[in-house]
Amino acid sequence: MEKSDLTNVNQDKSFRDSISTVDRSGKRIWLYPKNSKGKLTNYRYLLSLLFIGMMIAGTFIKIDEEPLLLLNIVERKFIILGKIFWPQDFHIFLLIMIAFVVFIGIFTMVYGRVFCGWICPQTIFMESVFRKIEYWIEGDWKTRAVLDKAPLSTEKIFKKVSKHFIFFSISFMIASIFLSYIMGVEKVMKLMHENPSNHLGLFTSHLIFSFAFYWVFSRIREQVCTTICPYGRLQGVLLDKNSLIVAYDYVRGEKRGKLKAKESRKEAGKGDCIDCNQCVNVCPMGIDIRNGTQMECTNCTACIDACNFIMRNVGLQEGLIRMDSEEGIAESKPFKITARIAVYTSVLLVLIGFIFALLLMRADIETSILRTPGVSFQELPDNKVSNLYNIKMINKTNKEIQVKIKVLSENGEIKLVGKEPVIPSQGTAETAAFIVLSKADITKVKTKIKIGVYSDGKELETLTTSFIGPLN
Repeated sequence: MEKSDLTNVNQDKSFRDSISTVDRSGKRIWLYPKNSKGKLTNYRYLLSLLFIGMMIAGTFIKIDEEPLLLLNIVERKFIILGKIFWPQDFHIFLLIMIAFVVFIGIFTMVYGRVFCGWICPQTIFMESVFRKIEYWIEGDWKTRAVLDKAPLSTEKIFKKVSKHFIFFSISFMIASIFLSYIMGVEKVMKLMHENPSNHLGLFTSHLIFSFAFYWVFSRIREQVCTTICPYGRLQGVLLDKNSLIVAYDYVRGEKRGKLKAKESRKEAGKGDCIDCNQCVNVCPMGIDIRNGTQMECTNCTACIDACNFIMRNVGLQEGLIRMDSEEGIAESKPFKITARIAVYTSVLLVLIGFIFALLLMRADIETSILRTPGVSFQELPDNKVSNLYNIKMINKTNKEIQVKIKVLSENGEIKLVGKEPVIPSQGTAETAAFIVLSKADITKVKTKIKIGVYSDGKELETLTTSFIGPLN
């Protein structure tokens, strides 16, 4: 195909003026995607089952008697990987959020929207659970379309009631999982086994979330990806010509059309695309991938399986629709790992390591040690000087901790006012102490000293504070 011919492919860009599920009058177009089958669809389904299993199991996993993940906004209690996060840890959340936003940007620039089609909970539940149930009860795409247009009958009522009853039941279970990560699995299980009136607030929340999930998966569906999710809107500015996307090879595929008997594609001036529309029929977003990259595309790869099936049946090479970059399609270059991909992937791995390091290296206790206001230094016998300090400690674990405080500077010592502090589980402890230094170690008015906090011989934290003393 000549380069001049390629420039005329898909010149009609009117499809970009509105989303694929809205007609010219603004009325929603209800989609009936065909049941997708193929290697990639099978992989995606198995991955979905794995994620669903992990999602359910995660509510029961405990680390040091604390849940794996708990984001209790109501009680302001946040637990990640068994570690309790307090308001004092806000800076960690801030750094994690910044790293996460950067991660999304770089990941999308390199790998496109593979997250949306393969990992996003909305897609996982919609395509691997609710859509499967719909196929099972109402049949494939054409059968469902006919059923919806048919007048009320016993069969139609039975199928619709059965489908929506199962939809709501599954939505109720999803709400249970969701609330388990917010309120804790124990409270949710308690609600299941006791009178709901004893937990009216939690029961009401459960019903609200159940109806919300039911409404999303039974009615809103793909509209979440096109109008609600901000990530879908960002795709257009994050992707470039080198991003890995689901793409149609227009160089090989155009000009579209079916061949007549004994007609050669080359002689007829036609490409490999036979214009069967199977890629459009299976698309859960209702788009035609042959028009190029579109905001609605979630990279679910259903169109790849559909096209490969047709190519095999007509004796043509697979891969007319495939994971590739726009530049790779235009220049007919096979996809390969470039220096750009390698560098960006390395940055992504560093960001993942950074996020886990922030989570795992967070101290179990947080100590503040400040000089008692309004109290000057005291000169002691034997050429020594003391300062009085207030010490406050926060225990971020679910275990009681007995601590020992030491001065790490040479010739320094600490004298606690009272016994060595014991910090209760998820609680605080306060004490006061005199820190004593030799005058020989004081070379200026303010001297920086290091304080170590220990428990069972293990150093938990190192602090720096100022010591006020006279000049020699």
